[in-house]
Amino acid sequence: MAATKTIEVPHLGGIKAGYALSGDGYDASKPTCVLINSMCTTVSLYRDQFSDTKLTDAVNLLAIEPLGHGATSCPSEHFTYWDTAIMALQVMDALGVQKAFVLGTSQGGWMVVRMALLAPERILGLLLLGTSMDSESADSRSKGCWDPAPIIKPFIEKWTSATETPDFIVDDVWCEMVGGIGFGGAVTAETVEFWKKTLKDIYKGDEGRKKVRMAALCLVERDGLLFRLGDIKCPVYWLQGTEDAPYGQTIPAEQIKLFTSSKDAKLTMVQGGGHYLNATNPSEVNVALLDMVSKYK
Repeated sequence: MAATKTIEVPHLGGIKAGYALSGDGYDASKPTCVLINSMCTTVSLYRDQFSDTKLTDAVNLLAIEPLGHGATSCPSEHFTYWDTAIMALQVMDALGVQKAFVLGTSQGGWMVVRMALLAPERILGLLLLGTSMDSESADSRSKGCWDPAPIIKPFIEKWTSATETPDFIVDDVWCEMVGGIGFGGAVTAETVEFWKKTLKDIYKGDEGRKKVRMAALCLVERDGLLFRLGDIKCPVYWLQGTEDAPYGQTIPAEQIKLFTSSKDAKLTMVQGGGHYLNATNPSEVNVALLDMVSKYK
């Protein structure tokens, strides 16, 4: 399901950002970790983090749904990943969170790095899961990463309309692709059905069509960050599953070395882990987050 809470922030003429916060509210005595979800998922992707009492006893968890996702909405039809990074920082402002660790799954990975570039004094550490810092470039594809354009372009074309589409609802093919690519062999029929229902609840009507279309456009046309990574000074823990279909193992091993100014940049390969690593291997992810927080809070 999408977030049940929204908060208004000023970027892009006024965004209503969907979010979930662990506990009874923000506890200023504890460090905070912001969580940014993967393509076409919601704050529900982090159920295994929110249900881990050892984690929530130690850390405020603040999951924020990116633009084009979940309960988040804005007046502008067009946006980029930089806009989501600004929005997330403004959500922190609105909730009184001055500094935070940030965790991003897949597309969330390059969103949280943008947060650290825009506000380095506020980001205490980065936890990157199943991601890539490049655009979907020819170089990354030559090293085993996926090529999303041929897969996603037909959907973008189908979702483009000069007139309103009140009867639109995202189709089963898209829903099953989101789950299949993200969870891989770990996906269950129950999980597929949960995300199919969630996506159909969110991406319906004219607003839903525009949201999913722009989310897809952002993915296909995103800009790379390779030449900016040397400016990141905070610790970077990158976890990659050995069964990550979109980005594999070669690119993370190369790109972690580009965080040349980070005080602690390391890559951990998680045996058997899928693309949505916090869901397929939550124990390893939760331990890594607690380790980072204990060292750098």
